[in-house]
Amino acid sequence: MSATEPDTKGDIGTGDDIWVVYDGECPFCSSYVLLYRIRELAAQVHLIDARSAHPILNEVRREGLDLDEGMAVKFNGRFYYGAAAMNILAILGSSGTLFNRLNRALFRHPHLARFLYPILVRGRWIVLRLLGRRLIGSGR
Repeated sequence: MSATEPDTKGDIGTGDDIWVVYDGECPFCSSYVLLYRIRELAAQVHLIDARSAHPILNEVRREGLDLDEGMAVKFNGRFYYGAAAMNILAILGSSGTLFNRLNRALFRHPHLARFLYPILVRGRWIVLRLLGRRLIGSGR
């Protein structure tokens, strides 16, 4: 299915759902999740703002994932984090749009995703600072 609007309900859906946890105050993160199209491999795609009070964030914390260092994706009961999250989204993504084709070309290769992802994270930090926004976890 296509991505839904950011999900703020308390239900955690089915095992076939894809959960994308991203920083809703980061303009790049928000644009990415809204532009990206995932093939119809899931019952539903849930876009979760990491700054919300959504119940899946408790799972993210239990997994020890720092959302200031990377986005998280839950698919088939497993969490993918940072570069691995971008990699799984690239694999699951359709090739229907130019944005998706570019994303797949860059991030479907795990080594390239691991190289590029830290650059994106640092760019996010700079943009948040320039916009006067705090990081998610520490208020840095």
